[in-house]
Amino acid sequence: MEAVEAVVKNMTQGGRIKCPACGDTRKKKNQKTMGVTINGEGTLYNCFHCGISGKLKPERVYIKPVPVSVPKPVHNQYLYDFLEKRGITKKVAKQYRVVGGNKFYNGSGDLPSIGFVYGPDPKEPSAIKWRATEKKCFTQEGAAQSFYGLEQLPDELETLIIVEGELDVLAMATAGIPAISCPNGAPMKVSRYEKDPSEDLKYHYIWSAKDLIEKTPKIVLAVDHDEPGEALSEELSRRIGRAKCWQFEWPEGCKDANDVLLKMGAKTLADLVENAVPVPLTGVYSASDYGDSVHTLYKQGHGNGVSTGWPTIDDLFTVAPGQLSVVTGLPGCGKSEFIDALMINLAQKEGWTFAVASFENPVPTHIAKLSEKLTGKPFFSGPTERMTEEELSESEKFINDHFVFLDQKDGSPIGIDNLIEHTRQAVLRLGCRGLVIDPFNYIEQKASDKEHQSISAMLTRITSFAKAYDIHVWFVAHPAKMYPDPNGKTPPPKGMSISGSAAWFAKCDLGITVHRSGNYGDHQPEIHCWKSRFKWVGRIGMVKLDYDVATGRFSDVHEDWDFET
Repeated sequence: MEAVEAVVKNMTQGGRIKCPACGDTRKKKNQKTMGVTINGEGTLYNCFHCGISGKLKPERVYIKPVPVSVPKPVHNQYLYDFLEKRGITKKVAKQYRVVGGNKFYNGSGDLPSIGFVYGPDPKEPSAIKWRATEKKCFTQEGAAQSFYGLEQLPDELETLIIVEGELDVLAMATAGIPAISCPNGAPMKVSRYEKDPSEDLKYHYIWSAKDLIEKTPKIVLAVDHDEPGEALSEELSRRIGRAKCWQFEWPEGCKDANDVLLKMGAKTLADLVENAVPVPLTGVYSASDYGDSVHTLYKQGHGNGVSTGWPTIDDLFTVAPGQLSVVTGLPGCGKSEFIDALMINLAQKEGWTFAVASFENPVPTHIAKLSEKLTGKPFFSGPTERMTEEELSESEKFINDHFVFLDQKDGSPIGIDNLIEHTRQAVLRLGCRGLVIDPFNYIEQKASDKEHQSISAMLTRITSFAKAYDIHVWFVAHPAKMYPDPNGKTPPPKGMSISGSAAWFAKCDLGITVHRSGNYGDHQPEIHCWKSRFKWVGRIGMVKLDYDVATGRFSDVHEDWDFET
């Protein structure tokens, strides 16, 4: 690890490099298997061969803020005329140490301006933020690293109001309501990463007021009613804690506190404080949030899953979107063949499309197998009549319309994040309703993870994805080594028999085993359902199907196939 970090630390730009940890052990010693990304979050590295990964924090150089000089307050009428137009009194302006003067702005020159003083020391403030009065121009002296208006708050507060800008603080103060504002306004969007307080420099002002925030029971986020304001609300509530955050419901035609003061008066501002509503909690909902869904469920029921295409199997289980099926079975029992046949049925009868990650079958071979099930004829020459090129072309057209293949053409392993992202694209672009992963153990796992932890995390990710995008996911998972009973027969593996983790049983919605109780030439495989989370989708039990070795087709026992390509 130290050797890796030493190399990565000296890089000035990202890219692909030879992995210092495993490069010398590979046949192609100079193969660039490690990706390095350098951004504001630091330096991130990952080797897709050995799995070593990590993050180096960017080096921070602390520069002590230099106090700025406060200009002597200017009592020119332009300053108070500007504030009066905003509904802000001269008394409030003096209380909050608003200053005036001419300031230079790039592209605009010297302009009459008002300045907002930051910092507890009136003689040596940490910063002054300037705003031109004639046009919307801004400049700043010093570093504003705290909320504006902190010095004006009373010692004891039941409610702390946070607004977006300094003028909103003055508007609230004019209405007799103490408030503070964020020093650097609102972001354009919510940041992707959560940071440790020591690294969260953009929102340092929140952490510096931690004691105030912790002792105040109620925090009202009165930020602007626009997209950046909503992003700021999310950033603030994430750090403060949603449970104690409330928000304003702005009146029609008003986007901030100053708007309300001008258009509706101070009393309306005070009423907004009294009528603030809780910020919605993430992942916590009341029964009323599901009212429509509950009444729909009452009137229409759950609805069964869609037909598998085999009446015998439908009596055992159906296929429901948004769920996860795990399919297991001894080697050679026909797990993959069964899923292929199921996909063909759903494509023909329900119009479903599928994303397929079939790691043990090259894509051309997989297409050949699907073609056999569509045509009812072998792909290769043999004792049974082979499909014609015309029939092959017709089946290829059908496959092209209903299947996409998640194929790593460069032979590199695929991680669960990439697999989910590829499938998400297929769902959004092509309307895929199903994902098949066959088998799971080809998915790259982090070298540092224990197998059972890695499997559990992977299944959690996949389950969440299936629900979010309303698709059905099939995982093929091999069992651990099974041993024959005293009669020489190997029992059918079930959920707890699957190699690696008990999570296979715990986290699937539907558990299926494809099994041949006799020998591998048995043409009536058993389909076992050993778990069904929802009784309207399936039940525990077993049925048999007929299997045609030449074409890979399954059918109800003693029934013929009658599907159109």
